[in-house]
Amino acid sequence: MHRYVVTGTDTDVGKTVFAAALAGHLGARYWKPVQAGTMGGTDSLSVADLSGGRAAVLPEAYVLKTPCSPHEAARIDGVTIDPALLPLPAGDGPLVVEGAGGVLVPFREDLLAADLFALWGLPVILVARTALGTISHSLMSIEALRARGLTVHGVAFIGEQNAASEAAVVDIGKVRHLGRLPRLDPLNAQSLAAAFAAGIKTDLL
Repeated sequence: MHRYVVTGTDTDVGKTVFAAALAGHLGARYWKPVQAGTMGGTDSLSVADLSGGRAAVLPEAYVLKTPCSPHEAARIDGVTIDPALLPLPAGDGPLVVEGAGGVLVPFREDLLAADLFALWGLPVILVARTALGTISHSLMSIEALRARGLTVHGVAFIGEQNAASEAAVVDIGKVRHLGRLPRLDPLNAQSLAAAFAAGIKTDLL
């Protein structure tokens, strides 16, 4: 069963781009439960575009206006995020769920992203940069996920190849290397699908 949570080591690491490519590859339903920040569009709209229409994009449970951590965006909007209102979407077939920010971003003061992932119990794909700092950020993210009993399906890297850093994350973290996507220019459905096929180990997904 191809059902994954896609999270990142940080904001703007490339997890939406990876999630779009993954959902398009699998022909999956895509769900972004909480969108924080709507200026310039939403992640769901980006996935619909970048997947070339191959992902079935589900509506968000919460759409918050301010681009900041979900708990603060919710406070500004006068909303309390209730995990009881965030069950996994019903239905069969592949599913890609995208988190917000990093593994320990707060959805409210007593609910971090990893806590929400633990409620769902799906295997997690961690998206990480290849740039300086990725080893520590990645290993801390892996530890936080495993501390909650979650299975880390593997790490997908974004950026220019950095063999030493990628190997350190994989070897020390004892995780699978799912492949790497370069930063794409132009970034569109066609270039992303081609890069995903060339750089990601689809046999592990």
